[in-house]
Amino acid sequence: MTNFTVGYFVGSLSKDSINRKLATALVRLAPKELSFSEIPFRDLPLYCQDSDSHYPPVAQALKDAIAAVDAILFVTPEYNRSIPGGLKNAIDWASRPWGKNSFNRKPSAVIGASPGKIGTAIAQTHLRSIMAFCNSPLMNSIEAYIQFEKGLITDDGSVTNPSTAEFLEKFMAEFHAFIGRVYTALPRGG
Repeated sequence: MTNFTVGYFVGSLSKDSINRKLATALVRLAPKELSFSEIPFRDLPLYCQDSDSHYPPVAQALKDAIAAVDAILFVTPEYNRSIPGGLKNAIDWASRPWGKNSFNRKPSAVIGASPGKIGTAIAQTHLRSIMAFCNSPLMNSIEAYIQFEKGLITDDGSVTNPSTAEFLEKFMAEFHAFIGRVYTALPRGG
C-alpha cells in the first residue's frame, strides 16, 4: 500500500477539546502507511483581502504546511450549527489569494465529535460545501458523526468503546484508500 502524509486541522482551539482527543485517537488507529502532522491556525489574524498582495508569515506558513502534505483531515466541533470561526478563517487564508488555493485537488475528509446526539452533522455539511468550492475531493462515505460521552476517548487517544474504536479504524482505512483513489484519478502536479 502507498504511504501518504496527512495534515489535520482540529477545529476547536481549546486544549481540552473533545475533538483534539478524537484527532489523537484517529492518528493512533490509522493505517501505518499514513503519517500525520497537525496544521495549527491559532495565531492567524482575521482574513482580509487587503493582505492578498503581502501575506503575513503565519498565513504563508499555513499554506506551506498544506502544500507539504498529501491530504487533509478536518476534525471539528459544531458551533451554532456551523464550523468554528477560527477554522473558517484558516480555510479563507489557505484558499486565497484567488488562483492560489492550497486545497485545490487535495483529498480531504471530515469527522467530528459533540456531546449532542447528531454529533457534528450540520457543521460537517457546511464544511463539505466550503471544501467543494475549494475543489478539494471529499471522502463522502463513511460519514462519521461521533456522539462523545465522558470517558469515550482517553487523553492518549485510547478509545474505550470497542465498537467505536472499530468504526474509527475503518474510517481511517477508508480515508487511506480514498487518498489513493484520488491520486489515481488526479495525478499530482496535473
